[in-house]
Amino acid sequence: MSTAAVMPAARSLPKFGGFNLGMIKLELRRMLRNRRTVIFTFVFPVVFFLAFGTNSSSRNESVGQGGNVTGYILISMAVYGAMVSTTSGGAMVSVERAAGWSRQLRLTPLKPIAYVAIKLVLAMIIGAASVIVTAVVGALAGAKLPVHAWLECIPLAWVCALVFAAFGLFMGYLLPSENVMQFLGPALAILAFAGGLFAPVDTFGHVFATIAKFTPVYGVGELARYPLTHDGSLWVAIVNVIAWTAIFSVGAMWRFRRDTARV
Repeated sequence: MSTAAVMPAARSLPKFGGFNLGMIKLELRRMLRNRRTVIFTFVFPVVFFLAFGTNSSSRNESVGQGGNVTGYILISMAVYGAMVSTTSGGAMVSVERAAGWSRQLRLTPLKPIAYVAIKLVLAMIIGAASVIVTAVVGALAGAKLPVHAWLECIPLAWVCALVFAAFGLFMGYLLPSENVMQFLGPALAILAFAGGLFAPVDTFGHVFATIAKFTPVYGVGELARYPLTHDGSLWVAIVNVIAWTAIFSVGAMWRFRRDTARV
């Protein structure tokens, strides 16, 4: 019998480093079984919008061309909802670390960049659900936006939240599972205030307004509201979002390699 006849066939590597639709579906079903994820996705953004957007005495004042204050707050709360849900979606990797799943994945052909991409896609799916629910509730609660703002601001609130999907993934590898959400909840609230999401940056004073432009929230909020208000520096906001997304994504891949190296 020849040697070639008894040699096992070489294992072919998966396409795209292991990134595939089947794994995304599996991970999505697993995420939706988590009650905390559902609460962060569907409950928190709506509660914050109803608290801040419908009880304001100036809620019917005009903003931009055809919008009102409630519509402006709706955009901000859609951004906040996308932030919280995408961050929590990415941070679920901390649970996988505690269970040893990340180290098991290192034994497979799954590439670090494919694993990071899958987690980012999952977080963005959850973020999309949060933004849609908040937008529907806002429309029913009196938020007024011109048609072009509905078509631009709401999608921007979702797309720009990619930076927080990467942030959640990075923090999920950086922090232990039992502490990750306890840390991220207050951290996101502080970042939202510091980045001008809950109050306009021009009310902060010169020093704090300058600091706000370097926070991850600033760019997301400015871009999402820009089609309505046309305020602020568009290019500064774009650079802010791109830079922070790159920083957190690289950090997540670095932590993934380091976390799974000890197999």
